Amino acid sequence: MKQPALQRDRLRGLASRTLSHQTVLMDWTRAKDWLIGATGMVLVLGVAVAILWWVVSDPAGGVEAGPVPSPTVGAEGPPNTEPPADLREDEVWFADLALDAGTVVTAGSMLRDVRAVGQDVVTGPDGLVAQRLAVDATVPFGVVTDELGDGTVVRAADGGQAMVIRTVEALGRELRVVATGTVEVEAGRLVIEPRSIDVGGPDFLSDAIAAVVRRLVTIEHDIEGLPDGLVLQDVTVQGDGFRANLRGEDVKLVP
Repeated sequence: MKQPALQRDRLRGLASRTLSHQTVLMDWTRAKDWLIGATGMVLVLGVAVAILWWVVSDPAGGVEAGPVPSPTVGAEGPPNTEPPADLREDEVWFADLALDAGTVVTAGSMLRDVRAVGQDVVTGPDGLVAQRLAVDATVPFGVVTDELGDGTVVRAADGGQAMVIRTVEALGRELRVVATGTVEVEAGRLVIEPRSIDVGGPDFLSDAIAAVVRRLVTIEHDIEGLPDGLVLQDVTVQGDGFRANLRGEDVKLVP
């Protein structure tokens, strides 16, 4: 009778030691997983801090980055470094001359965000003359709508296009026309040529009327208020108007 009881005690002791050993192993596994996770987090934070420091700092003793030139300046190339040989005593020569103006207003026009860069500029009794001149300026939508009359709206559309909304008279009726088109340069003028015209109603009716009113929603605009000799080269549509780029040679800036 004592032998079975002794065996049971031995089995209980063995089970207790096994359970204790498993508990120790589980605790060690949890600790190891926590250490691995903590180490990984420290490494990630260290890499992030190193990248952030690299981005926000400059190399010691490095060359300081210069200002980014505007498209107008970069497109004109470097100015002449030597004055003209025939420069008179009453003349002054500038290798390059830049002008920035928030707004330029003349009797018949207004321009915004004007950036003008002249190169090889001479000033004297004959005025101020630039051998090369480039101008970037924004023509506000309002300047164009004033030419079309009251009730006309011109604004930016998707895909770099422009939208013209105008009430026109066709076939004895007033129609609200919504035209969307591309902006191009033709013979030095800003031109909006409609690609789609919507007058409401069925498609067959819209197509028939669109052919009649197309001329009324086609815009041709001359940019005014700038020196003679500048020729429009490129136009893009932006949120507040038409961004125009003009260039010219031997341009007289001041009479």
